[in-house]
Amino acid sequence: MSKETGNKTKSFVLRIDTETMNVIEKWAGDEFRSVNGQILYLLDQALKKNGRLPKKKEQKPE
Repeated sequence: MSKETGNKTKSFVLRIDTETMNVIEKWAGDEFRSVNGQILYLLDQALKKNGRLPKKKEQKPE
């Protein structure tokens, strides 16, 4: 668990073909991200686009 944000992360092995990995590495470099960060970004964007992320609860103003 990250101490700064409290987010939990889960590790797993990802098998990906060399050509795709090369493209992701280049794309990540172009956007100043790590490969891991780029993959997380792409997954997050796809989940949002397809309405797969749960809606966040709005915080009530105090």
